[in-house]
Amino acid sequence: MKPTLLVLAAGMGSRYGGLKQMDGLGPNGETIIDYSIYDAVQAGFGKVVYIVREYFKEQFEQTVREKYSNVKCIDGEPLEFQFVTQELNKIPERFTMNPERQKPWGTAHAVLMAKDVIKEPFAVINGDDYYGKDSFRILGDWLRAHENSEGVYSIVGFELDHTLSESGGVSRGICSYDAEQHLTDVAEHLNIAKEADGKVYGDNSVTGETHIELIANALCSMNMWGFTPDYFEKSGRVFESFLEANSQELKKEFYIPYAIDCMIKSGEAKTDVLSTPSHWFGVTYKEDRPAVVAKFQEFADQGVYPTPLYKK
Repeated sequence: MKPTLLVLAAGMGSRYGGLKQMDGLGPNGETIIDYSIYDAVQAGFGKVVYIVREYFKEQFEQTVREKYSNVKCIDGEPLEFQFVTQELNKIPERFTMNPERQKPWGTAHAVLMAKDVIKEPFAVINGDDYYGKDSFRILGDWLRAHENSEGVYSIVGFELDHTLSESGGVSRGICSYDAEQHLTDVAEHLNIAKEADGKVYGDNSVTGETHIELIANALCSMNMWGFTPDYFEKSGRVFESFLEANSQELKKEFYIPYAIDCMIKSGEAKTDVLSTPSHWFGVTYKEDRPAVVAKFQEFADQGVYPTPLYKK
């Protein structure tokens, strides 16, 4: 069984300014998504599904199909691609939304858009985040081991100080879990940064506490999840409950951690917390870009990745 990679690429980077998903950061213009797909293929994934917006789908799909036309899975088969759109009006028919709403419905809604094209265990990632080779290997192994499972999902937790930006504070969901490594909560923290004393501080958005010291190696969510196909049905039911309360809202979003939290509390699902030694990085701010470019050049110089990443 080859798991599928679901890439959330519908969002515009408001703080970064533009389509981060299309920005060439590698030595030969490679995007962050290019590296994620390379790592996923090496980890045994066989299909990539992109969640995009309709207005850039055509350009995006053409670029992808040209770039990856010669990519083969580890079994020698061509890598498969599919493209699905996330739009505001894609909600169950019995609901009407506020006509003034412009904000997308969120990451868990985006995942639901792929329910008709994914029938196998799958990973979910952000299109503009670099997760590292180990993370894909760990998650790929977990997905293969759970091919016939239901109601058991996973999240790849990154050590908090492996996810910070030197350009400003970041928001992270810090994971809590029980003795069996099952997720119990994801608590959103804001303005997280390492300060001059070498310690990490942030604000707890749940309790309202500000500038509290955080555990540097606490596991946090970078939106890298592992699901089996039954997730779609369960998440769909949670989304309907969400819409019953929020269909007329202008800004409330249906996020993956919220959907998972509802399933955990109802007893419908358990979520394994997997830890990775990988360092996350991305372009949260424009100022992050030079460091990311330098990092990919370093990878090329050290032979971590071939250069160019894909040969035509």
